[in-house]
Amino acid sequence: MNFKEKKKLHKSNKTMATMIALLLTLSIAAPILAQTASAQRTYITYPIIEALPNPVGVDQPTLINYGLLNYLNTAEDGWNCTVKVTWPDGTVETLTPPKTWSTGSAGIYYTPTLTGTYYFQTIFPETEYRSRVYLASESEELAVEVQDDPVPQHPGYALPGEYWTRPVDSQLREWYTLMGSWLTTPNDLVTAYNADGPDSPHILWARPIGGEQGGLVGGQYAGSGAHAFGDGDAYEGKWGTRLIVAGILYYSEYSVQGNTDSLVAVNLRTGEVLWRNKLDGQSPSFGQILYWDCRNYRGAFSYLVVQYGGGWFRSTAPTTWAFYEPLTGEWVWNLTDVPSGTTYRDDIGGLVKYSTSGGQLRRWSAAYAVTAGRTGMSESWGSQVTGRTHSGEDGWDLEVAMPSVSGSTIAVFPGEKIVGGSISATNGVDLWAVSLEPGREGVLLFDEHNDAIPEWSEGNVSVSGMQGGWVATSPEGGAIWGALARKLWAYSFETGKFLFETDPQHFADAWDDSPGSAINIYMGKLISASVGGTVYAYDLEESDGTPTWTYTATDPYQESYISKDWWLMAVFFTDGKAYIGSMEHSALDPKPRGAPFFCLNVTDGSLIWRADGLFRQTRWGGRAIIGDSVIATMDTFDQRVYAIGKGPSAMTVTAPNVAVPHETQIVIRGTVMDVSPGTQEATMKLRFPNGVPAMSDESMSDWMMHVYKQIPQPADAVGVPVSIDAMDPNNNYVHLGDATSDASGMFSVAVTPEVPGYYTVYATFGGSASYYPSYAETSFVVSEPVITPAPTAPPVPVSEAYFVPAVIGIIVTIIVVGVVAIFLLRKSA
Repeated sequence: MNFKEKKKLHKSNKTMATMIALLLTLSIAAPILAQTASAQRTYITYPIIEALPNPVGVDQPTLINYGLLNYLNTAEDGWNCTVKVTWPDGTVETLTPPKTWSTGSAGIYYTPTLTGTYYFQTIFPETEYRSRVYLASESEELAVEVQDDPVPQHPGYALPGEYWTRPVDSQLREWYTLMGSWLTTPNDLVTAYNADGPDSPHILWARPIGGEQGGLVGGQYAGSGAHAFGDGDAYEGKWGTRLIVAGILYYSEYSVQGNTDSLVAVNLRTGEVLWRNKLDGQSPSFGQILYWDCRNYRGAFSYLVVQYGGGWFRSTAPTTWAFYEPLTGEWVWNLTDVPSGTTYRDDIGGLVKYSTSGGQLRRWSAAYAVTAGRTGMSESWGSQVTGRTHSGEDGWDLEVAMPSVSGSTIAVFPGEKIVGGSISATNGVDLWAVSLEPGREGVLLFDEHNDAIPEWSEGNVSVSGMQGGWVATSPEGGAIWGALARKLWAYSFETGKFLFETDPQHFADAWDDSPGSAINIYMGKLISASVGGTVYAYDLEESDGTPTWTYTATDPYQESYISKDWWLMAVFFTDGKAYIGSMEHSALDPKPRGAPFFCLNVTDGSLIWRADGLFRQTRWGGRAIIGDSVIATMDTFDQRVYAIGKGPSAMTVTAPNVAVPHETQIVIRGTVMDVSPGTQEATMKLRFPNGVPAMSDESMSDWMMHVYKQIPQPADAVGVPVSIDAMDPNNNYVHLGDATSDASGMFSVAVTPEVPGYYTVYATFGGSASYYPSYAETSFVVSEPVITPAPTAPPVPVSEAYFVPAVIGIIVTIIVVGVVAIFLLRKSA
């Protein structure tokens, strides 16, 4: 064996010895490691309990905060606790609230029903979490005093009593009822959250739609003074794109169908142009306001959405939605691979679609497509979508079995139900509904067959296509229209059963080529307004086919070739009111003058206001919409966009500026003016250099025609009522008089102040359906009365002061002497 071989053997033996030593070490350590792994570490837990408010009123909720101070490792984790509740009468109740947040605690509301002392206690069972044992524990018992009277809560804020604009401070929660948006044309034209829907045709502002001139042409092309610039009807409708997103109005300034439009963004309440021609030169298909609620973020996001691909006049490529920031018009994010089908909105404003084919109920959610699989901080919305493109392929968030039913979907009411079925003139009407309620999705609610209406086949009445079919739907019911018969057949969407058949409507209603827009359901009433010029309202639950009420809009001058009554169309319903406009399929030139726009009380059909000639609607463009309780519409008489709503007013008041003598009659005078944005335009200041006077609601239609349409000033225009009051020198409130402003806005009242001294005068206009209130102050002084002393005798001269007594003394002496003389003579005799 040479040296190299010996060295190699030595190295081999050393390696072997090392391996044997390592194996011996591991064999010794293995039981120790196993012993360590089997001994889990335990932790003491620290439970908490709190109630807010405490004390609390009976039947008043209090927030119970429960859980542990021990926090968890990830956002999805939480502790399972129970809350023991001991009532004042000794009853013990165990609450099983949701698991806590990862911070270890959470809260639930609890409403006590007895007066006295309740005791609350968090109970935490021993729990293994991440190979650690957290020991069971109980919090101290928390005493909650329940009293008869509720504890004070924030009183909230009244709805605005003055002209308001956005942004609205989020502390003014109660105002939400006024602040609706028009994100797309709503089902049955019913729009919510416009609780101050205009009760008057008062105009806030007007501006040209842009792109093309409007109004009368004049000059050599006048055609006997009749011809006007084109209004877009028919087939080239203007203002087709119009949305309202959080107080901003968006509309297209050009009218050619299918082409890229120039978009303008306008502050709805002020008329200020914010921007134009953004969105990469496209027009939005709809708007969205999404409320996002996750572990670390809660708030709303607003978008304008441009759709590429799919739909009429578009390619057959997969649909993409591009989302833009409404305030700036800048691109934010994209969603690709959007499935086909009607888009609906869920309870947080999310965009959803439904499928009912193949015995499966499926729901697609745009929000789910973006957030599926995201947890923790990545659940947040804005930072996760901004600047990115997301795929909609994984947006199907619900898939459940549903019964096999015939026909197709008629209407979808997200979160409630899907109604479907079929219509046959010979086989009748089949109706079914499946639930969309959380936890009951796909459950069959009804599946009902209704016999065919004999008249459908006997009269060859079409109940499909432009001549008929489903024309109105609501969760309560729907209606089928048959144009030739001019009738409606109503069915319940709660049972699927037939309800009633109406009497025939005006014969001209058969000519309407879009009955789906002419017939709607609102507040339980089936409402039809069409070519014949009469609005019919039928009670969906109780009608026997006879209208509950009707309203006919007659043309007093009968300039139309269609009918003596105006062609009508409902534009929207809100705040218990129906807003109805007039338009034609393809009007002659000149157009009939005085086309009405009016507002009806849906309950009884009474007229709230009517404006003839102010806001003529369009058949092929866009009709009036509403947001923030302000109507926005284009008028086809002059091609201007108008905003209609309650506006601001302003007052002045003056009194004599020098002291007036006591018991002197004085005149207090002032003005009440309309200071809406439209009255501040340069042309208005030229026509009304002293300002635009405020007018009564009764005069508003004719007055707005004068102010904005240059129609001659109405001779019978009446101003607004004014109260003149004062604080007198003794700090007593006194009413000095009432007045009504005139056609120039001036008011005056003559008064005779009774108390001398300093007066502060308040002139107040209390507001109306057209204006918010306003007031003004002035002052005057009444002098102290001058007291004239009673007349006194003039002073006697000194000479007379001595002369008179002397003369009197002489006379007395003479008399005395005479008497003595007579006495002596008698005695001597």
